[in-house]
Amino acid sequence: MERFPRLAQCALSVPVTPKYLKSCKKMNPLTFHLTQLHDSRRPIFIQWNLQGRSSVCTDLISNKSYSSATARAGWFLGLGEKKKQIMPDIVKAGDPVLHEPTQDVPLEDIGSERIQKIIDEMVTVMRNAPGVGLAAPQIGIPLKIIVLEDTNEYISYAPKDEIKAQDRRPFDLLVIINPKLQQKGNKTALFFEGCLSVDGFRAVVERHLEVEVKGLDRNGKAIKVVASGWQARILQHECDHLDGTLYVDKMVPRTFRTVENLDLPLAAGCPKLGVC
Repeated sequence: MERFPRLAQCALSVPVTPKYLKSCKKMNPLTFHLTQLHDSRRPIFIQWNLQGRSSVCTDLISNKSYSSATARAGWFLGLGEKKKQIMPDIVKAGDPVLHEPTQDVPLEDIGSERIQKIIDEMVTVMRNAPGVGLAAPQIGIPLKIIVLEDTNEYISYAPKDEIKAQDRRPFDLLVIINPKLQQKGNKTALFFEGCLSVDGFRAVVERHLEVEVKGLDRNGKAIKVVASGWQARILQHECDHLDGTLYVDKMVPRTFRTVENLDLPLAAGCPKLGVC
């Protein structure tokens, strides 16, 4: 599940340095805007979309993110970077692994090097995306494993009224193997959801406000998670992946849209966002 509700898809983000600005021989509207932004001492990024068009991004970027992105773009800037382990790509909608039920992880396999590596890679891919949840099928593994995490930093990027309406609170990293989800109560809520496997789009999905999930941790010990609000939504979203279901399979009709159109009014006849 995606971390930023309004973070648009891009193919490459590259930090703009003073050296880059000085190297621009002609001052076109983009480089002129970059110069003004640089004088404000805000981290600046140029984003190239899949059509090769550039745009400037200064929002949703922390100093920590700026440093991280600079390191990742080191090859482009000529800064050099040590070789890192290649992580799995996030599987996109249409791949059969996302649309078919997954298999249980045998208890005797949980402590194996293979399963532990899958878990480690899932956590890394989720954090690098960035996202607040990931299911094994999203890296091409048809096993019942989910990871999720929401932090104060992630939450700080969302509007305060949205945080309150969604009942969104931080929680530590959770690794759940063979989860079994049970909905609690009858209350539900309607909010926009996004997915790392359906990048660049959002839609309204109705979810239960409270759930209980039982499963095993990465050490094979039984765990139970009772969640409400946004954490409950994340758990439902990730457990759906294990059944071969994407959020678009459950979305409210006529609410599907690109992230650029997220703030546009809902079509006539669509339900209002919030608790039902």
